[in-house]
Amino acid sequence: MSWKKFGLALLYPHWAVMILLLPISVVALVLALVFLSPASVWAIVAYLLSFYELLVLCFRLPRLVKFWRNFKQSNQFLQRWSSDVRLRMNASLYGSLVWNLAFGILQFGLGIFYRSFWFYTLAGYYILLGLMRFFLLKYTRKYQANEVTAVEIKKYIASGWLLLLMNLTLAVMVFLIVYWDATFQHHMITTIAMATYTFVTFTFAIINLIRYRKYQSPVYSSAKIITLISACVSMLTLETTMLTTFGTTESPLFRQILLAITGAVVIIFAIAMALFMMIKGHRQLKKVVQN
Repeated sequence: MSWKKFGLALLYPHWAVMILLLPISVVALVLALVFLSPASVWAIVAYLLSFYELLVLCFRLPRLVKFWRNFKQSNQFLQRWSSDVRLRMNASLYGSLVWNLAFGILQFGLGIFYRSFWFYTLAGYYILLGLMRFFLLKYTRKYQANEVTAVEIKKYIASGWLLLLMNLTLAVMVFLIVYWDATFQHHMITTIAMATYTFVTFTFAIINLIRYRKYQSPVYSSAKIITLISACVSMLTLETTMLTTFGTTESPLFRQILLAITGAVVIIFAIAMALFMMIKGHRQLKKVVQN
């Protein structure tokens, strides 16, 4: 075999080899980060294996994109998913509703078990999030976007009021985080995974908020604004977790000031969005009534 063929075989291995190496490289990397010294031989082998898997995936990326496009065009469900915005909205609201209510009930149970006001506050926050999504889901299940304009605008205004109500629980959360240092310490790997998930969620929340503006639907905009506020709160809790997990050389006062500033920014942003929704909704409703 020539060197050229050997290099191509190395950079473009068979799919079975890539699929087999993917879980092995991930597990090896996690074990190396958790248990091994960075200078150990096995850790270096794990790093090289993970780098190689990432490299061949990057080389395969154009083919993966082409395969996905062809599969998407031939699959009827994916075609409907990409073209039916109402289906995507309902799926998003259903998933978020189930997750928020389940997590809220879990936090409420932890509050009873540990007799902790912190868990009760978290339960109130997530249950309110679930109720807001259920409130919007009642409309999207029955109607298309802008099918009943006046009702949709009223839902938009009511969502602003519910968002203001949710800010009460958010303010209590910020107070407990800053004053009582209510947070948890996780393992470094867990914290990194949480950070990755939070940043991805925050990025997609911004993208979807901009993307769904083209539909000119107050209900769709309400759902995406709620998702963005939830992502901002997740950023706040991530900050507390990272400060606790990785520590800081600064004084505890610096930590309190930093968390207080971030919490205040999140609260002010949430209040501003709620007021924006109510003011804009009343103006739109006035125009609809006049017409």
